[in-house]
Amino acid sequence: MAIRKITKWLLGIVVLAGAGVLVGYWILVAPQSHKFGTVKDEALSVGRTADSFPAADEDYFHDMDRGYETPLGTAAVRGRNTWIVWTGGNDRFWDFMANNTFGAFDLLKTLSSHPSQDYGRHNRWYYLGLVNEPCFEEATGPDPDRWGLWLDKRIESPDCPPDPFANEEKYPGVKIGARGKVVDKSTGKYLPVGSYYGEPSGIVGLRLFPNPDFDAEAAAHWDPKKFYEDRDYYQDKNLVRPYRVGMSCGFCHVGPSPVNSPADFENPKWANLTSNPGAQYYWVDRIFVWDTKKRKKRGEPAPNERSFIYQLFHTNPPGTLDTSLVSTDYINNPRTMNAVYSIGARLKPSLRWAKEQLAGDELFNKQFQDFPDTAGLSEFWDEETKTVWTARVLKDGADAVGVLGALNRVYLNIGLFSEEWLLHFRPVVGGREITPIRIEDTERNSSYWNATVNQTPDLALFFVETAKPDKLADAPGGHSYLSDDEETLHRGKLVFADNCAACHSSKIPPAPPEQEIDTGVCDGGGNGPQYMDCWNKYWKWAQTDAFKQQMRDIVLAPDFLSDNFLSTERRIPVTLMQTNACSPLATNAIENDIWDNFSSRSYKDLPSVGSIQVQHPISGKEWTYQMPGGGRGYTRPASLVSLWSTAPYLLNNSVGRFRWEGTVEARMASFDDSITKMLWPQRRKKDKDVIGRLGLPESSAIDAPGYIYRTTAASCLTVPAGYLPDVLQRLAGWSWLQRNLPAVFGEGNDLSLGPIPKGTPVSLLANIQLIAEGDASKVKHAKQLLKVMKELTSALKVIGESCEESLKDEAKLARAREIFLRGDLVDQLVELSKCPDYVVNRGHYFGSDLADTDKLALIEYLKTF
Repeated sequence: MAIRKITKWLLGIVVLAGAGVLVGYWILVAPQSHKFGTVKDEALSVGRTADSFPAADEDYFHDMDRGYETPLGTAAVRGRNTWIVWTGGNDRFWDFMANNTFGAFDLLKTLSSHPSQDYGRHNRWYYLGLVNEPCFEEATGPDPDRWGLWLDKRIESPDCPPDPFANEEKYPGVKIGARGKVVDKSTGKYLPVGSYYGEPSGIVGLRLFPNPDFDAEAAAHWDPKKFYEDRDYYQDKNLVRPYRVGMSCGFCHVGPSPVNSPADFENPKWANLTSNPGAQYYWVDRIFVWDTKKRKKRGEPAPNERSFIYQLFHTNPPGTLDTSLVSTDYINNPRTMNAVYSIGARLKPSLRWAKEQLAGDELFNKQFQDFPDTAGLSEFWDEETKTVWTARVLKDGADAVGVLGALNRVYLNIGLFSEEWLLHFRPVVGGREITPIRIEDTERNSSYWNATVNQTPDLALFFVETAKPDKLADAPGGHSYLSDDEETLHRGKLVFADNCAACHSSKIPPAPPEQEIDTGVCDGGGNGPQYMDCWNKYWKWAQTDAFKQQMRDIVLAPDFLSDNFLSTERRIPVTLMQTNACSPLATNAIENDIWDNFSSRSYKDLPSVGSIQVQHPISGKEWTYQMPGGGRGYTRPASLVSLWSTAPYLLNNSVGRFRWEGTVEARMASFDDSITKMLWPQRRKKDKDVIGRLGLPESSAIDAPGYIYRTTAASCLTVPAGYLPDVLQRLAGWSWLQRNLPAVFGEGNDLSLGPIPKGTPVSLLANIQLIAEGDASKVKHAKQLLKVMKELTSALKVIGESCEESLKDEAKLARAREIFLRGDLVDQLVELSKCPDYVVNRGHYFGSDLADTDKLALIEYLKTF
C-alpha cells in the first residue's frame, strides 16, 4: 500500500514537472507561427487596397462640437468621421480579446441590455460612463433579426435619419469568410458583408460588423439564451459570435459637452456631445470585466470582487485606462484619456521646445508636407536634417515622431492590423520577448493601415478647427462660480506667473542668449542625451526674479489666455515632479520595444533623471531607486485648458473626488475638491483611509503621503476551464492533476490561484516583470522569478483547498494573509517589480507652500481657463 502511494506521489511529481516544462516552453520559448512582416491584413488578403476605403464625407455629426455655431469645412468633416466611426478593421482584434481574456471581456455583452446584467441602455452612463448614441432605444427582448441579441434598437423618425456610414453599397465591407453567404439553410438566413464602417451599436465609438467566422457550423451552435445565461457556453474560448465589435477613437474620447450638457445624460442629443474632452466618466473596471454584479448586502463583496482580474481593473479610476494593457510592459499604469484642446496653440510652441531627431525606421512616419491639405505646415519638418518639431500626446512624451505618426500609432494600439501586431508580444499576460512592429511592414501588408494614414491629416485639421477651450463663463450658470473681485483675480495671475507658468504656459519670455537655454546643443529644447543639462538651465532661469517679472507682464496682458495651450510641452523629470513613477517608467516606446518606430532617436537617447525615493508597500520603509535612461523618467506637463471641467487631477485622476453626473454643478464640486487637495496635499487620501474603509487593522497601512491601490476583497486569479490552452488539457495526467490539486483547480475545473488576501497591494503582483531587460540579467532574473513562484505555490499547498473554497473560510483567509504578506516574500516581489513605486497620488507639490490667501486667489484665476 505504501509503495502504491509513493509511486502515485512520484508519478504526480513527474507529471507536474512535465506540465511545468511544457507550460514554460509555451509561454517563454514557443516560436511564433509566422515570421514578422509576412502576414497580410484581412483587407489585403482579398485584394482590397487603401484606395477602396475613402473617408466618408457626410456631415452626419454636424451638431457635435458646437457645430450648430460654426459649420466645419469638408476636410474637417472627413476627419471627424474618421475619429468617430472608422475602426480600421480592429473588430478582428476585439473579437480575439473576447476569446482570450479568461471570460472577463466581451464588448457584445457590454452593448447588451439583457436582464441578467446590472446595466443596460437605461443606466449605461451612470454605471459604465459610456455615451449612448442618439436615436436608439433600449432592447426589451431578443431581436430575431440580430441573432437573438438584446441590442439597442434604432428609432425610426424624421428626427433620426439613417446612419449613412452603414451603407453597404457606398462603403462596401471586406468580403471574407462567411460574409455574403447563407449560414442557415433551413431559413435561408445569410450573413451580410456590411459596410467597412460597420453599423451603429447604440454606443458612440462602437460599431457592429458581421463576423466572417460565423459560418453554418457556428450558426448551428449559436444560442443567444445561453450566451447570456450559461456560463459554460459563453466562457468557451472557441465560441463564435455573430458579430465582431469594432472600436473607434471616439469610444475613449467623445463625451458630454461641459458647456452644453444633456438634460438627460442617458439620452443625449448630438449637440450635447463633443469629440475632444476624453472619456472622463468611463469605468474601466466595469467595461473590461463585463460581469459586474452588485453587492447583495452593504459591506458584502460582490461576486466580481472575488476575481483578481477585476481587482486589477479596479485600480483604474473613472476616466483612466492603462493603454499598455494589451502590449503589456508589466506596469500597472492607469492614465487619463487625453483631452484634445487648442491644437493650433499647441503646435506653435513646439517650434521652440519640441525638436526631435528621427533615424532609421522612425523615418517611415508621414509628416504634414506629405499631404496636399496639410502641406502648408511644412515648417514642422526638415527633410535635410531629418528633424521634426512636434507636440507629444503620451503622458511620458514618448510619441515624438510628428503629430500624424502619433495619431497613426493610436490606431495600431486599438487593434488595427492585429494580424501582425499580435505576433510581436503575448497579449495581456506577457511572458514573451517584445519586438517592434515596423511601419515598413504595415505599409506593405495592411490596406487598413494605409487607409488610416491617408485619413489622419483630415483628422488633424478637424481638431485644429474644433478643439477650442470650454470656458466656465460659457457654461449654463457658469458665471455664478466665477469671482468678480478684480483684486483677487489680479493676485491670482501674479501667483500663477511666479509658481505655475514655467510649466503651464506656452507663452514664455525669450531666454537670455548668453545662458544658452534655447541655443547651441539646447536648441529646440535640447532633447536627446544632453537633455538634463538643458532642462536644468531652463529650470534655474525660471526661478529667477528676471524670469518671473517678465512672466508677470505676459500673464497680465489681456490676450494671455488667447491661443495659449497652457503647457510648455517640455519633458519634466519625475525627480522634480515627485509624482508616481510608473508612467515615466513605461517601456513600450524605448529602443526595440513595440513602439520603437513611433518614438524619436532623441527620445531613445534621453539620459537618466537620477534616483527617486520609493516606499516598501508593507513596511513603508523608504529606499532609493535609480531611474533608468533611454527615454524613461519624464512626464509631459498637462495642459490647464478648461481645468474647471477636467477634475480629478494628476495623470491618473488620483487626486480629488470623482462625480459621475457631468453637470456644471458636479464638475465644479469635483474641481473644488481636487484643486484644494492639489494645493493642500495634507488633505489628500492616505493609505490609512483605504485600510479603514476595508475594515483592516490600522497597522496594515503604511505612513505615506498618499495611498496604495489595494484589493477590496479576498480574490482568486481564475482562468475558466474553457480558456485553458488545448495543449494542457490534452496532456497525459491532466485529469489526475485536477483531482489531486484542489488548491489549484476550482469549480468546473477552472485553474484558480489564491486566495489573494484583502488589502494586498495590487501592483505588488501586477508589476512583476516576467522578462528581464538586457541579456546579462536574464539568468539571474529567471532564477528569482522561479523562486517566487515556488513560494507562492507552497503557500497554496499550505492553505490546502481550492481558492473558491478558501474564500468561505476566515481561518484560511487569515493564513493566506500571513503567507502572502510576510516580509521575505514581499521583498522578493518588490525586487522583481518593473515599477516599485506604489503610492499613486503623491507629488506635484508646486504651490503647496504658499499662503492660504495666495492659494485661494490662484484657484479663482484657474477657474477662468
